Amino acid sequence: MENKKYLNDLSEIREMMSRSSRFISLSGLAGVFAGIYAIIGAVIAKMLLSDYGSNYENVYNSFDITTEDTELRTNLILIAIVVLVLAISTAIFLTTRKAKKNNQKIWDSTSKRLVTNFFGPLSAGGLFCLVLLQYELVGLIAPAMLLFYGMALVNASKYTFNDLRSLGYANVIIGLIATQFIGYGLYFWALGFGVFHIIYGVVMYNKYERKQA
Repeated sequence: MENKKYLNDLSEIREMMSRSSRFISLSGLAGVFAGIYAIIGAVIAKMLLSDYGSNYENVYNSFDITTEDTELRTNLILIAIVVLVLAISTAIFLTTRKAKKNNQKIWDSTSKRLVTNFFGPLSAGGLFCLVLLQYELVGLIAPAMLLFYGMALVNASKYTFNDLRSLGYANVIIGLIATQFIGYGLYFWALGFGVFHIIYGVVMYNKYERKQA
C-alpha cells in the first residue's frame, strides 16, 4: 500500500516538473485553423497567377522583371503575410483560452523560452528570404520558408509537446525536396503550411484536448 502511494506521489512530482518545464497550453485547433488559412491563401495565390496569365516557371525564375511581375510578387508576399498574421492571432486566442480554462499562466518563463526559441530561427529565415528576394532568387523563397519554419518548430519543441518536433521535421524534409522542384513552391507551401498543419492539429486535439472538451 505504501509502495503504491509512493509511486503515485512520484508520478505527481514528475507531472509537476513536466508542467513547469514545458508549455502545454498550445491548442491543436490553432494548427487546424493555420492549415485552413494556408490552403485558402494558396488557392487565392493560384487564382492570381491565373489572372496574370503566368505560369510558375515564369513567376519564380524570370530575371527580366516587368512592372506586372513586381505587382504579382508583391501580392503573393502580402498573401503570405496575411496568412501568417491570421495564424498567429488565432493561435494566441485559442491558446490563451485553453490556458485560462486549465488555470495555467499564459506568459511565464517557459512560454518566454518557447517564443524565443521559435522566433529566433524564424526571424533569421525571414531575413534570408528577403535576401533571396533582393537577388531575385524567388524560386527558393518557398523552400527556405519551409526549412526555417521547420527548424523553428524543432527548436521550440523542447519547451512544449514533443509532437511539434514531428511537424518541424516534416516541413524541413519537404523544404529540401522543394529545392529540387523550383517553380512549384506554391504546392509545397500549401502542403507544409496547410495539409501538415491540419493533420498535426487534428492529432493534437484528439490526443490532448478532446477529453477535456
